[in-house]
Amino acid sequence: MENKQTFRPFGMRDKLGYMFGDFGNDFSFILASTFLLKFYTDVMAVPAAAVGTIMMIARFVDAFTDVTMGRICDRSKTLPAGKFKPWLLRMCWFVAAASFLMYQSALADASMTVKIAYLFVTYILWGSVFYTSINIPYGSMASAISAEPDDRQSLSTFRTMGGMLAGIFTNVLPPLLVYETVTEGGIEMTVMNGPKFTALSGIYAVLSICYYLLCYKLVTERVRVQVDPTLENEKPQMNSVGTMLKNAVTNRALLSIICASIVMLLAQLTMQQMASYVYPNFYNNAAAQSASTAFMGVGMIVAAIVSKPLARKYGKAELSVVTNLFAGVVLVICWFVRPENVWVFACFQMLVWLGLGIFSMVSWALITDVIDYSEIKNGAREDGQIYALYSFARKLGQALSGGVSGWLLQAIGYSQATAFDPSVTNGIFTISTIVPAVGLIALALILWFWYPLHKKQVDANVAFLKEKHGR
Repeated sequence: MENKQTFRPFGMRDKLGYMFGDFGNDFSFILASTFLLKFYTDVMAVPAAAVGTIMMIARFVDAFTDVTMGRICDRSKTLPAGKFKPWLLRMCWFVAAASFLMYQSALADASMTVKIAYLFVTYILWGSVFYTSINIPYGSMASAISAEPDDRQSLSTFRTMGGMLAGIFTNVLPPLLVYETVTEGGIEMTVMNGPKFTALSGIYAVLSICYYLLCYKLVTERVRVQVDPTLENEKPQMNSVGTMLKNAVTNRALLSIICASIVMLLAQLTMQQMASYVYPNFYNNAAAQSASTAFMGVGMIVAAIVSKPLARKYGKAELSVVTNLFAGVVLVICWFVRPENVWVFACFQMLVWLGLGIFSMVSWALITDVIDYSEIKNGAREDGQIYALYSFARKLGQALSGGVSGWLLQAIGYSQATAFDPSVTNGIFTISTIVPAVGLIALALILWFWYPLHKKQVDANVAFLKEKHGR
């Protein structure tokens, strides 16, 4: 039964609040995506393949924790603050603490067994337990803030803007603050200072808590479906795990968006992770990594301006196909050109982020379309469970990017001792361009040929659910 309680109208307060929620997420997520591999290979001297393998294993653990958290969310009682929002208040402290614990440079002289075990335990606690316990409710909350497609697109845009702004802090400041130039054998090398990075991760952990609390304060859940205890076992209220999984594997929209998310994260996070190698190692210019983030920000700002009107006119999926093909082609051209000037390379990256940024702006609205489609198809509203499956797919993309980056760095012979060998740095450039190019082109093909929720179908689904729920 649906709650008819009256709430204040959807507005800028909700958009800003939802944006701050992604600030909180990305002060730990982007930090790990961009610098965890670099920190453990260069400061802790752990082999790249070992770090990548741990990242991969942790994401498979999420197969259980993500879906479990989704079901916990869907079965949670709706409190005065809502069903999903209270989880931000409960779990933000634990996410921040676990993030800080991952970057303890004081353990750099410990045995390799201790360092690998420590990375494994802290990374699992951060990503598979605490980050899951806040990210699944946060993502699910978008469909509860408003039922209107334009509102949801605005939330998707503001969430992406939150990630972009958090990325400025997490990508711009570390290269400026934690890298230093050392000279060995008459050769200047740009290296990471471990204690400085540990201190910076602590500051980011505190900031993430502040932003989660802002999200909790500003956002209002309006779409509230109360579970009637007398009907709890009936299909319209909650499907069993078996039914949920059966529905998932027969849901073309969900399966295709899962695959799209995997290849998108493979492309995006590989670029982010490899930026910590291509700038200080290939170009020997860590400061340029910070400046390139500003270039990336230009591309994302343009994407934020044009994404909503273009998505409304042409459709979210249709727009995503074109922009991801563009980004993939730009990376292929960059690989062929192989610019010697770091600023030319940064300009190529800006064009890539323009294309990828437009998709990022609409991607969170795509999953709300999938949630609506699944309700029509299966007769059950399973926001948390569907978002959990989607989140798991994203974590598979994270795992693949970490695993692929780590294994490929190992394959080209990267280590503390070989970090500036020409053969190794040339390999770094290839990984930085070709791997994400393949992912972006594959993403475009999936959205065009497999994903079924193009503009006409989405509009029909929204109209049907409005009539069904009497909105």
